Amino acid sequence: MQQGKNAVSTGIIFALSLFLFSCTSVPEGVQPVSGFDKSRYLGTWYEIARLDHSFERGLEQVTASYSLREDGGITVINKGFNVEEGEWTSAEGKAYFVESENIGHLKVSFFGPFYSSYVIANLDKENYDYALITGYNKEYLWILSRTPELEQGIVERLVEQAKGYGFATDELIYVDHSPNNAEL
Repeated sequence: MQQGKNAVSTGIIFALSLFLFSCTSVPEGVQPVSGFDKSRYLGTWYEIARLDHSFERGLEQVTASYSLREDGGITVINKGFNVEEGEWTSAEGKAYFVESENIGHLKVSFFGPFYSSYVIANLDKENYDYALITGYNKEYLWILSRTPELEQGIVERLVEQAKGYGFATDELIYVDHSPNNAEL
């Protein structure tokens, strides 16, 4: 009987390890940017477009702000206006590099010990003005910009890149940053 329990325990540990590893992996075909400069990436980014997911559903005027943590990681503060409820919502998390700090692949946690991938698939390396971000699979995708609006040609190019990776770009939600629905 003990041998059966050990096999089940080993199986559960293996499955949990596989799940946790897959949450910090990179989607097939996507390559994180190299030559990444953490200090240039810090600050506020505006969400231009995203694939739908429950933790941002109904939010407009979404921003992500990044700052250094004392432990060398990055503090992540996501903020958005819930139009239906008429109020701001925010979430604070922490991020750490999966490999080295010059590779745009981080693991981010908003929920205790559970991490998920934050893969920078494209980045304006000259000015750090826009970025294409994926999660660990092809269900998570964001286009970010340093300004509330991004030149249409750049958006189209990033959408085409994401489509080439196999993301459902026809399902992208384009974020409204006009302040007419919220107090600033």
